Amino acid sequence: MAESTSSHPPRNRPDATEAPQKRLPASSSETSSELTELKMRLHRSLRQYPDFPSPGILFEDIMPLFADALLHKSLLRALELQVTTCFGQHQTPDIVVGLDARGFLFGPSLALKFGAGFVPVRKQGKLPGPTETAAFEKEYGQDFFQIQRDGIKPGQRVLVVDDIIATGGSAAAAGSLVKKLGGSLLGYIFILELDFLKGRDKLDAPVHTLLSSQEKSDSKP
Repeated sequence: MAESTSSHPPRNRPDATEAPQKRLPASSSETSSELTELKMRLHRSLRQYPDFPSPGILFEDIMPLFADALLHKSLLRALELQVTTCFGQHQTPDIVVGLDARGFLFGPSLALKFGAGFVPVRKQGKLPGPTETAAFEKEYGQDFFQIQRDGIKPGQRVLVVDDIIATGGSAAAAGSLVKKLGGSLLGYIFILELDFLKGRDKLDAPVHTLLSSQEKSDSKP
């Protein structure tokens, strides 16, 4: 048998010119390490404003995460890892629902990560066509969210996202709209949480916060 040459490698040895094989998924430890590093980077980039919008609240501004392209990319990667870690590789969403208005900042891009559709939940009167409506309480009275009736098909897995969970009323309204349309509510993902307001207690599906929960500020009025 003729010896192999550089131009004709033996059959039992892969040709270096062939396309590389698909990369194996990262291990759980690698994923956890990457997610931890991303969360630290993102949290360091938040801007803080004490006593805004009211005394005792430490407002954490997420806008720097969108002003810088690398931070924006890191945010989307962290959210992607958070979803797959919390819900599993085989329980990713078919639809991402974003709440009016900051859920619109990252909801569509996150949906693309999973090959999912994006559906907005908006304040009453902002969406055309047939809609479903849900009420929720705010500090100054009642408000209403709406979703287009054809936005979610029965049985589709749905993830609800927003920038922050405070009292939980608006997120609960969004979850009820998902169920009205027959969607299967996977859960909720938020970037931040005002832990002391106990908003997650109003939600009847798993709740996950990307960055650490925030306790009430010690600042005085």
